[in-house]
Amino acid sequence: MSLLPLLAACGGGGESPSSSSAGDGSTSASGGKASAGSGSSGQLDIPADAGAELKKQYLVENAIATCMRKQGFTYTPDPPEDFRTGWATDGADYGLTKKFRQKYGFGYTAVAVYPDDPQVSRKAANEPSANAKYLDTLTPAQKTAYEKALGGPPDPKVGQKDWTGCMGTADKEVYGGESVEDRSAASSSQNQANAQALNGDRELVGLAQSYASCLRKDGIPVTTTQPTGIGEMVKLQAAAAAPAGAGGAVSVEAGADGKLPESRPSPQTMSKAEALPLLTKEIELAMKDLACGKDFRAAYFPKFFKAPGSTGAG
Repeated sequence: MSLLPLLAACGGGGESPSSSSAGDGSTSASGGKASAGSGSSGQLDIPADAGAELKKQYLVENAIATCMRKQGFTYTPDPPEDFRTGWATDGADYGLTKKFRQKYGFGYTAVAVYPDDPQVSRKAANEPSANAKYLDTLTPAQKTAYEKALGGPPDPKVGQKDWTGCMGTADKEVYGGESVEDRSAASSSQNQANAQALNGDRELVGLAQSYASCLRKDGIPVTTTQPTGIGEMVKLQAAAAAPAGAGGAVSVEAGADGKLPESRPSPQTMSKAEALPLLTKEIELAMKDLACGKDFRAAYFPKFFKAPGSTGAG
């Protein structure tokens, strides 16, 4: 079972470009982050269909850029990701998920077979962002001034409850006086409430039981029948058995029993010929899981998307 990031728990502010090399257009097996971009004014164009919370995250990024410009620095706003996008090829859209799994399985072993394919490769994520590139053009003194102006997350060790610098200014401008700490606590509480509601939904409980029965008939172990966990269960088992460091959709180190396989080759040391048989088995498993969970996911995701922040099924 995995938890989605708490939406807006951090006010939508991004990492300092000096502490992250994540690319603005990174993708993963579970769906990709929108490519960074802004209008001619240096501000992000907010999608017309953006929900209230996503819109606030866009406004925060734009406010950071405006604040940094007043400080004499350039900040390229990073478009926040609509969490629903990541689930499109991870169960929410049956057609897209089927197409993905027919080629990549769950997206783990595939990285050894398709090392340059952006659908499963992490290469794009390792490219420096626009802000990281800008930071590299500054002198040491300017970098220090930039980082101070940009600010960062609150440090509870010194009693801080809000973001500092332009990140803090932007957060207050968009969210008002409610502290990040209070929003995080409220989000965590809502997360639990959403999960409980999904796990207590009679329709989902019944469909999860049918899903589990189908998996057992195919000889696939079932470790949970909870609606918030069963959709990712088989995928997490595959992740534990995949080549070490493979894939990118979910980071998992141990299997359902909490144990690691004794030996897992790295995709960097595997040849395509060595990886192909493993990928074939992974694809077969992924397709069985998809077929067994088709009715469950069709009912689950519409309800899940109405309760963002709760646990999800992949």
